[in-house]
Amino acid sequence: MMRTASDPGTLALLIDVEQFLYAEAEYLDDYRLDEWLALFADDLHYWIPLRKNVRHDRRDTQYTRPHQDISWFEEHKDGLTRRVRQLQTGVHWAEEPLSRTSHLVSNVRLAAIHPDSQAPERVEVHYRFLIYRNRLETETDLLVGKKEDCLIRAAEGWKIQKRKVLLDQNVLLAKNLSFFL
Repeated sequence: MMRTASDPGTLALLIDVEQFLYAEAEYLDDYRLDEWLALFADDLHYWIPLRKNVRHDRRDTQYTRPHQDISWFEEHKDGLTRRVRQLQTGVHWAEEPLSRTSHLVSNVRLAAIHPDSQAPERVEVHYRFLIYRNRLETETDLLVGKKEDCLIRAAEGWKIQKRKVLLDQNVLLAKNLSFFL
């Protein structure tokens, strides 16, 4: 069901969620990775499926399936934490020196609010992203796509419990995915 910001509670929630997503992007671009990790729930499922070229009448099969098919990433919080800790050692061939990134967020839409906008405990949010990455002198990557997140309310604020990243490209032209989407 499409959600619109027609009432003040929904509009306030949309602004709150947008600010959360903008802060996440800033943490990544500034390499504040411990703050970034703190945005995730302990029972996180972070999934980036592969995209396949399919016939127009088979669009429902264009992405690989979670827990069944190969994916770019299918991780939990402990896996993300290990990746962050490895980057923080300074001994990471693909990120030494560090990439320069800009994570842009747009078209934020509240797909579902549970139980309601007056007392939201869980929010499903869909949005578009563009990530620009520059490394060394000449390496540049541009990744574009859509994210579908499930945010849950915690004592310290929103936490990302589920994230599905849908890349618009089916062939990844970047040399690696050593940075975070």
